[in-house]
Amino acid sequence: MKIHRFHDAEQVRVGIREGDRLWRYSGRDATDIGEVEEARPMPMAEARLLAPVAPGKIVAVGRNYADHAKELGNEPPSEPIIFLKPPSAVLAPGGTIVRPEISQRVDFEGELAIVISRRAKDIKRARWRDVVLGFTCANDVTARDIQRKDVQFTRGKSFDTFLPLGPCIETDLDPFAVSLRTTVNGEVKQHGNTRDMIFPVDFLIEFITAVMTLEPGDVILTGTPAGVGPLVTGDVVEVEIEGIGTLRNDVA
Repeated sequence: MKIHRFHDAEQVRVGIREGDRLWRYSGRDATDIGEVEEARPMPMAEARLLAPVAPGKIVAVGRNYADHAKELGNEPPSEPIIFLKPPSAVLAPGGTIVRPEISQRVDFEGELAIVISRRAKDIKRARWRDVVLGFTCANDVTARDIQRKDVQFTRGKSFDTFLPLGPCIETDLDPFAVSLRTTVNGEVKQHGNTRDMIFPVDFLIEFITAVMTLEPGDVILTGTPAGVGPLVTGDVVEVEIEGIGTLRNDVA
């Protein structure tokens, strides 16, 4: 099932996609979609898509693919490296990534994102599915020069527009072996598979919920494969994940 958030008559709505049509539901949030409404579905081409979820917090995982760690001159970590991105960084599908003037190197990082369905604390690996609504595409945009200058991750990853999410939440996905591809202006830059994660989805949920309580709608970014690189004004960056779809954004 593919869940979308969208504008409908200036209201935020949620819907479920079937083919090229979008069925409206009575809810306003992907974690509580409500009931299908008595109306004909709208064409997907007419939907003004929003990020499929409005997270209260975003927990990101760094260096979760060995090849990516090595390409940045780092050793693969012995346990997950986690950091936070602010909700103000979230950007809709089709929105424009804005490169800040203080950065000379803004990179794309295509990632699989987990969307949490209910309050989660101290969740064991065997129960990971109990707290997951589904998965979406993410682009963990990073001001790489600022990240290197600061050593830690916060400032370089927190600018407005630095977290495109979408186009939907796919609820029926096996996240342990799906392909991920990032293109810039149609040229493939990243081509990875979640089977190559150092710490898979179930491990991450147990690790993170041992630290903090996750709430419905919170998002976990699971890390990026090798191949990250810079974006410049005029670029079009697309993150495509098997079974979910393609997240497309312009750069300015």
